[in-house]
Amino acid sequence: MATDKLRLPSYGGQALIEGVLMRGSKYVAAAFRLPTGEINIETEELSRIYQSPLSRIPFLRGLVILWDSLGLGMRFLTQAANKQVGEDEKIDGPQMALTMVISVAIAVGLFFIGPAAIGKGLESLLRIPQGWGNLIEGVVRLGIVILYIWAIGKMPDIHRVFAYHGAEHKTINAFEAGAALTPENVSKFSLEHPRCGTSFLLTIVILSVIVFSVLGNLSWWLTLLSRVLLLPFIAMLGYEYIRWAAAHLDSPIVRWLIRPNLALQKLTTNEPSTDILEVAIAAFNAMYTLENPLLAPMESPVEQPAAST
Repeated sequence: MATDKLRLPSYGGQALIEGVLMRGSKYVAAAFRLPTGEINIETEELSRIYQSPLSRIPFLRGLVILWDSLGLGMRFLTQAANKQVGEDEKIDGPQMALTMVISVAIAVGLFFIGPAAIGKGLESLLRIPQGWGNLIEGVVRLGIVILYIWAIGKMPDIHRVFAYHGAEHKTINAFEAGAALTPENVSKFSLEHPRCGTSFLLTIVILSVIVFSVLGNLSWWLTLLSRVLLLPFIAMLGYEYIRWAAAHLDSPIVRWLIRPNLALQKLTTNEPSTDILEVAIAAFNAMYTLENPLLAPMESPVEQPAAST
């Protein structure tokens, strides 16, 4: 089935524990490889906020969709974890909410407040010109991000999740190229994709250096407070940049600009095996069928189990 690149939908996804989530404009589908070896598929209709006027207002749409996507991703991550364990070990709703709050707090502290404190501290300790602390902060933040991703990628479980991440990218790249979605075809496509969350993360780091430098020299407390309060604003800028770059990939300048983003994805993606590719394809086909009920799913040799809602 050929695809029209001028009207191609912007499908996205996320790697899960032994699974892949694929999100369309109205529906989301997740496929999981169960301990029995079978592929289980869960689908649901996306929140109405994705079709609301808020999702079309520049800058505001980024914050709204990213916040909803965070909750969506956490819910499916919980489902994925629960499918790999027994009844006594399953995570419930309150545990998921607490985990989400703690995770966000740790991320803000590690990637924003921590580097700001280091930059401000070195600026005072070394008596360097005002403003250099912001640059040091940005370098430290980038270093922490890269080191963190590299370190967790060495963990066997995360290494496998990164393989599912690679399968998600390959599947979407294959679809956007108009290829039939078979493991053999999909395996030939790139591990990198310009709309990846890893690209968004690096964009946030770079934009934070620019935004925080504009603020100039602030007191200790204002410096740390600004890193928290301005994070939503930086996220909105980052979303718009990623959206713009993905829509202008035909430009050599844009392709040059996104090279660092694609390079960082080499740390968050691994080559997937055939069984992992099958899961990504199953998730995409389940989502694609719901999004396009009058069209046949992309070709796949994987037997598609009945989707549950």
